Amino acid sequence: MTPPPAAAGSGPTPPAAGPTFATAARVAARLAATLGWSPDLFWAATPAELRTAAGLDLPAIAAPALAADLARLKEAFPDGHAR
Repeated sequence: MTPPPAAAGSGPTPPAAGPTFATAARVAARLAATLGWSPDLFWAATPAELRTAAGLDLPAIAAPALAADLARLKEAFPDGHAR
C-alpha cells in the first residue's frame, strides 16, 4: 500500500533518484574496455588518472577549425606532398 501524497509545503522534497550501482558498473566496464585496461588496472587507477585517460581534463575547444585556418596552416607548415 502506498502512502497518500504529501500536501504542498508539508516538508522537504525527497531527493531525485540518481544513477544506480548497476548503471555505474556498466559505465566503468565500458570505460575500462575502451581504454583496453584490465580490471585490476582500472580499479587501481585514481579518479585523476581516469579523468585524464578518458580525456575529460582536456581544455574545451572554442570553435572548430575553418577552411581559412586550415589553408593558413598548410601554407605555414607544408608537408612536401603535392596534390
